[in-house]
Amino acid sequence: MTRRDGLIRVIDSLHAEIAAMRANDVTALDRATREKLVAIEQLGAVAGGGLEPDVRELAEEAQRLNETARIYVNLLAANVRRRLQMLAGDAGGYRPNGRVAAYG
Repeated sequence: MTRRDGLIRVIDSLHAEIAAMRANDVTALDRATREKLVAIEQLGAVAGGGLEPDVRELAEEAQRLNETARIYVNLLAANVRRRLQMLAGDAGGYRPNGRVAAYG
């Protein structure tokens, strides 16, 4: 496998992860994440010196997609936290008695 091939696999996996998060498809997210981790591991085993311009562009695209995936994860986590707070009667960080909830 070349660096170019490995980066393309990582990029495809990141696209699949983002699509799965958008669709709330846990099975697809698990599959895409496993594929991404395998691709990254294989990419790490590729020996070589500097990056050619097209490979550098692929690496930069992978970094942008990874940042997008990170943002989605943070949004999903915030939504889960908000829902849990609502279920616990702690919507918005305020208790029903009007006192601000303490967070540790």
